[in-house]
Amino acid sequence: MTGGPSVGDLVAHLPRTRAALLYAQRQHAGQRRSDGAPFIAHPLEVARLLHEAGAADQVVAAGLLHDTIEKTSATASELHGRFGPEVTSLVLAVTEDERIAGYRARKAALRAQVSRAGDQALLLFAADKVSKTREFQVGPHPVRRRRLSHYRRCLELLESRLPGTPLIAQLRAELEILAATAGDRPVLAQAT
Repeated sequence: MTGGPSVGDLVAHLPRTRAALLYAQRQHAGQRRSDGAPFIAHPLEVARLLHEAGAADQVVAAGLLHDTIEKTSATASELHGRFGPEVTSLVLAVTEDERIAGYRARKAALRAQVSRAGDQALLLFAADKVSKTREFQVGPHPVRRRRLSHYRRCLELLESRLPGTPLIAQLRAELEILAATAGDRPVLAQAT
């Protein structure tokens, strides 16, 4: 996890984010990441990355909530009632459709879904990928080539849609490190 602002700083002037933090902590209680850390560390890092990128309160809040539908008993209607349509639509934009069979098909559908959802969803998606890439660098499990392939495609999408965004440059750097530690080829030629 990055140094960045403390949790108190993160929520000090962001009321939706403050409420989202409490909700996400309850929803993810007892869950662990692949590296053994409490799962809430991942949504917290995503929120910090978004906050550092200057994202609005609803985007930072969505960063805290982005895995609640996939990983907990939370529902879209519950998020809508608690956090409103903006936050809910951002969370849904980065939520995989588990009904889609096959890893590649599901990930391709996710990238297409995020691409249609707009710049705020793309920024949320980028922050999630930066955090997950860092997790894989320290995690106990080797990174599979199919995951690197998906992340490369995510980077291509993000660089084409949000060129010059510091968070996307950060994702490129993190993926280069991950590819090198996985003994894989370099990520991609730099987008122009």
